[in-house]
Amino acid sequence: MNSRTDPRPVGPLVENWSEPPRPGGEVLTGQHVVLEPLSAEKHAALLYPAYLGEDHVWDYLAYGPFSSAAQYHRWVRDSAGKADPYFMAVKDRARDQWLGVASFLRIKPEAGSIEVGHINFSPALQRTPAATEAIFLMMQWAFEAGYRRFEWKCDALNRPSRRAAQRLGLSYEGVFRQATIVKGRNRDTAWFAAIDTEWPALKEAFEVWLAPGNFDGQGQQKERLGDLTRLVRVAGDPTL
Repeated sequence: MNSRTDPRPVGPLVENWSEPPRPGGEVLTGQHVVLEPLSAEKHAALLYPAYLGEDHVWDYLAYGPFSSAAQYHRWVRDSAGKADPYFMAVKDRARDQWLGVASFLRIKPEAGSIEVGHINFSPALQRTPAATEAIFLMMQWAFEAGYRRFEWKCDALNRPSRRAAQRLGLSYEGVFRQATIVKGRNRDTAWFAAIDTEWPALKEAFEVWLAPGNFDGQGQQKERLGDLTRLVRVAGDPTL
């Protein structure tokens, strides 16, 4: 065929879609956690003890660790209330304690794209159903608000974060080399994402995993979330 007359390939039309709202003011409530907009007055003093003696949790973040409750309070005061990144505090309902933060960021309603990041779960929250549910609730809010793409990016050297993204059903999209400089060090950034057409299957996987019947009397999982999300992911992280 004559290439001069062949039309250039273009993407499909995006039909029946409208620009979603930005996050703002939502309280997300699940079985295990509550997420609400981060506030220095309400949360800083309660969150700070969860990080005491755990300086490693700040290794891959551009800020921290903090040497005092007052210093942490100032950071929360300066970070809370911004439109992007939009920070939320995470409360473990069983413990009745505030144990972490996460945020929506790189929020682009015009493209239907939103990222989850600045995730800093204290050791008491890490590797628990509550931690998983916190990200599930953020993902659920994003897709049900009308976003088309939910992103997760992390330092390429942060293997626990890469494992978490894949376990949560986000597909590996590659590494941006020398993407930025954090605390004076080079950072290559690994990209993961899920899209709206994958959300129904991912939601079902989360609901199956989070169901009380999926845990035995000692709280051990019967089915692994990564096994439930494996068929949804279009690409796995080759480093894992």
